Amino acid sequence: MKYTTRKKALVLLADGTVFYGKSVGIEGTVTGEICFNTGMTGYQEIFTDPSYFGQLMVATNAHIGNYGINNDEVESEGIKISGLICRNFSFEHSRVDSDGNLKDWFEKHNLVAISDVDTRALVSYIRENGAMNAIISTETDNVADLKKQLAEVPNMEGLELASQVSTKEPYFVGNENATFKIAALDIGIKKNILRNLAKRDAYIKVYPYNAKFEELASWNPDGYFISNGPGDPEPLVEAQDLAKEIIKRDLPLFGICLGHQVIALANGISTYKMHNGHRGINHPVKNLLTGKGEITSQNHGFAINREETEAHGDVEITHVHLNDNTVAGIKMKSKNVFSVQYHPEASPGPHDSEYLFDQFIENIKSTK
Repeated sequence: MKYTTRKKALVLLADGTVFYGKSVGIEGTVTGEICFNTGMTGYQEIFTDPSYFGQLMVATNAHIGNYGINNDEVESEGIKISGLICRNFSFEHSRVDSDGNLKDWFEKHNLVAISDVDTRALVSYIRENGAMNAIISTETDNVADLKKQLAEVPNMEGLELASQVSTKEPYFVGNENATFKIAALDIGIKKNILRNLAKRDAYIKVYPYNAKFEELASWNPDGYFISNGPGDPEPLVEAQDLAKEIIKRDLPLFGICLGHQVIALANGISTYKMHNGHRGINHPVKNLLTGKGEITSQNHGFAINREETEAHGDVEITHVHLNDNTVAGIKMKSKNVFSVQYHPEASPGPHDSEYLFDQFIENIKSTK
């Protein structure tokens, strides 16, 4: 598609700031909380990560689409971001095992995407002013109407989104004759988490976001897992109640990202919305138990309260984010429970933290 034929498009932020660009050819108007990801690769996995549901993604990498798409490189069924904002959109792609170009894939999922935006200026603005709701549109003639539409979009704080990305019915992953059985609560689970558990000789049964403890326990699993996911953790009362029941019985429990926040809330530790969150594949974390550093993949806009965690008699901070000293991991002192505020399964990202899945299996072994 020639540059001159593309329609004008815009990004309108909740505070009234406007950035202009060009449509990639899929017309429409979409809303969500604007955020940015600093990863240089892995855009397809990012777009299909359920944790991004309800968000407009700004890609800081200058070129998006240059290696096309691969049907196996998805983290859920379909695209989960609300829309894409980038600098240069590549209509042509080059990769040996590509299954097509990004434009056709976006058209299949009816995803609105705009390019030719000054993403360096936009990301700098978000970093300075914080995450906020935004609207992207190819209908640029009436900004006043877009402002009215944007004003009706609910804020991410207090928003429950897990129910919109969770499975409707339980399903199984892995070898049914595996050594370990793990019950996983899906509040936005990524496929690579399930792959990592399955390749460690685990058979996983995945349950909907509102499943009760009795339902999971009736399968007689060896361990329990609470997944990543989108939105504010505080409204997830059912997931918190589930975590409380697992903790009360001292059963092996592992949580990632939103699951980490749910476990903290189950222990009476509050969460808060961050200024602009952590989203990228090169975030530095220190493991306080080993003293080792890890480069991690992260995607979250909420975090747990550090002061309350430090004051909690039965919770220990195990990992910290080295950029801002936020809590990146915890474990319970008297229970078989731990969690992290990042993605050890990566996809995309480095594999420094895959040992956490081994740690979970060892925790299960200790109780079998």
